[in-house]
Amino acid sequence: MPKFTQVDVFTGELTRGNALAVVHAADELSDERMAAFARWTNLSETTFLLEPSDPAADYRVRIFTPHGELPFAGHPTLGSARAWLAAGGEPNAGHLVQECGAGLVRVRRDGGRLAFAAPPLRRGGPVDDADLAAVKRGLHLGDADVLDARWADNGPGWIALLLRDAATVLAIEPDFGALGSYKAGVAGAQPAGSDTAFEVRAFSDVVEDPVTGSLNAALGQWLIGDGLAPESYVAAQGTRLGRRGRVHVERDGDDVWVGGETVVGIRGEADLW
Repeated sequence: MPKFTQVDVFTGELTRGNALAVVHAADELSDERMAAFARWTNLSETTFLLEPSDPAADYRVRIFTPHGELPFAGHPTLGSARAWLAAGGEPNAGHLVQECGAGLVRVRRDGGRLAFAAPPLRRGGPVDDADLAAVKRGLHLGDADVLDARWADNGPGWIALLLRDAATVLAIEPDFGALGSYKAGVAGAQPAGSDTAFEVRAFSDVVEDPVTGSLNAALGQWLIGDGLAPESYVAAQGTRLGRRGRVHVERDGDDVWVGGETVVGIRGEADLW
C-alpha cells in the first residue's frame, strides 16, 4: 500500500491552514482511482506523487480536486514538497524541482518555510465588462468596491479583483449560484500597522478555499509588477473560515516566490489497490 500524508499548508499550527492529502508512489494508480480518492477525501485538493518523466525533476505530481484534475495549484505544490521531503526525499540540486501539468516548478527552503517560484500566467490582462459584471454580481460587490481587476490564470482560471480595503474583502457574502463557473479571488489592503499587507479570499466550485497558493502567486505578479504592493509582503487568508493562513510573497529578480509554513498532521497508508 502506498504511503499517505496529510499536510496543513500556509500555517505553523495544525488546523489553521489549508489541508492537503498526499498519496506517495502512486505510479500504478489509474486516473479513475485517483479521481475517486480525491472525491472521497473531499479536500480542496489531493495529490499523487509519481516518478518524474523529466530528468530535471525530483518527482512528478498530479493534482485533483473533487471535481477534476488541475495542471498547477499552489498549496498542493508546497504540501506535496513537504510530504516528499518528510518521506525521505533528497533534491538533486540545491532546490527541489516539481514536475506538474504546468511544467517544472522550483521549490526552495526559505528558513522554516517552503516557497515556490510562481509559474507564468496562462492568461493575464484586463477582464472584459461582461465577465467582471458577473463576478461582481456573484460576490455582491458594487462598482465603488472594485479598484481594478485582472485575469490571473496560472492553471485554475482565476479572475482577481483588487478591492478598496480588507474590510470590504471580509464583508463578502458570496452567491455561488450567481457566480457560476467563475473562479474569483479578491484582495484588499489592510489598515496601516497590521501584521499583514493584504486580506485575500478565493471562491470557486461552490466553496471558499481556505488558503490559495495559485491565486496569491498571480496576485503577487500583478500587484508587485504594477507597483501596487511592496517587493515583499505577507497576505492573510482564511479569516472568515476560522483559519489563520499566512502567505509570504516576494519578488527576487525575475521571479515571484510564494511561501509559507507547513505542518504534517497525518502519516499512514492508503489502501488503494
